[in-house]
Amino acid sequence: MFDSKPSPVYLDNNATTRVYPDVVAAMLPFFTEQFGNASSIHAFGDEVGKAIRAARRSLQALIGAEFDHEIIFTSGGTESNNTAIRSALAAQPGRDEIITSTVEHPAILSLCDWLEKHEGVTVHRVPVDSAGRLDIDAYKAALGPKTALVSFMWANNETGTIFPVDGLAGLAKDAGALFHTDAVQAVGKVEIDLKSTDIDMLSLSSHKLHGPKGLGALYLRKGTRFRPLIRGGHQERGRRGGTENAPAIVGLGKAADLARATLPADMARMAALRDRLEKGLVQRIGHCFVTGDPHDRLPNTSTIAFEYIEGEAILLLLNKAGIAASSGSACTSGSLEPSHVLRAMNIPFTAAHGAIRFSLSRETTETEVDRVLEVMPAIIAQLREMSPFWTSGGAAPDGFNPAYA
Repeated sequence: MFDSKPSPVYLDNNATTRVYPDVVAAMLPFFTEQFGNASSIHAFGDEVGKAIRAARRSLQALIGAEFDHEIIFTSGGTESNNTAIRSALAAQPGRDEIITSTVEHPAILSLCDWLEKHEGVTVHRVPVDSAGRLDIDAYKAALGPKTALVSFMWANNETGTIFPVDGLAGLAKDAGALFHTDAVQAVGKVEIDLKSTDIDMLSLSSHKLHGPKGLGALYLRKGTRFRPLIRGGHQERGRRGGTENAPAIVGLGKAADLARATLPADMARMAALRDRLEKGLVQRIGHCFVTGDPHDRLPNTSTIAFEYIEGEAILLLLNKAGIAASSGSACTSGSLEPSHVLRAMNIPFTAAHGAIRFSLSRETTETEVDRVLEVMPAIIAQLREMSPFWTSGGAAPDGFNPAYA
């Protein structure tokens, strides 16, 4: 007897991605045959050092850095973000203000909260509109002679809304401030050419682009004032102490090569699948809407708010059907509170609680999207029948989206 159970559908790629088999294959020799320490002067170390330099060049090419030594390998996006923020403050005595947005990842916001509360740093949090677009006038008003760093994400991890980071960086430069962007969700999904921008620092994470977990990188523009977060040995030109995670670095290099080879085609394909998913759900279900900027959004990301039901209940039923999605950032999805991103966008409480994020990858298929379209209407109908808010009436018009109004 054949098992007719549908194959699992993974649409939570903004939380993490599957490591490509080619990436795993590239990494394996560095656990066994090529196991040397890159800092050693013998042949074992030299082989590993050459591989790390090759991976650095691969990442340089993906993000359009001018020099390969502008890449500092870290343990992940969180360390890169912390390094950028603390370095900007330490390297600029007399400047003790940070500008960021209300929709940043917790890796930015939690550190800013700590610095404000415990170290006397002034933090300006720039608001966004109902589509998650930055209030540029508020940003300009916050800039001043005390600004040490501006840190705006390249693309939002929940809605996919893309910030105009190039122009934002230019404004920071005019004010004499450094500019950092958390590009964890952007690298490998949109085309990036850092050498043509005024961006001083950029954070990225390997496991968001089909590389291994536990590795990230910080781009540091040549000449940018810098203070290390982790001091120790001479690794990374003295900018990040600790023996290099050679297998993971090699894996990230391979993932960068694979992403760069097919990026334009992947972007177009993911965007088409995302649009198919969104259109199908809004048409089939109603009383739901797509969040984020309808024009400047990541091609793989879609957060849809379903009114009058709980997102956690939707996720449980999706999981039962073999479909993986999320209710927002994997770092905060354990909370029962609505997403801070959707709250900052003033999404109505009755909709923010029912927001589900679907995040695709280059591996996502049309069949998988159609599986979601097949399953979701019944799930939403079942939950709404149980919802006291739904049965009491007062729902918004079908397909209403304040960002598109």
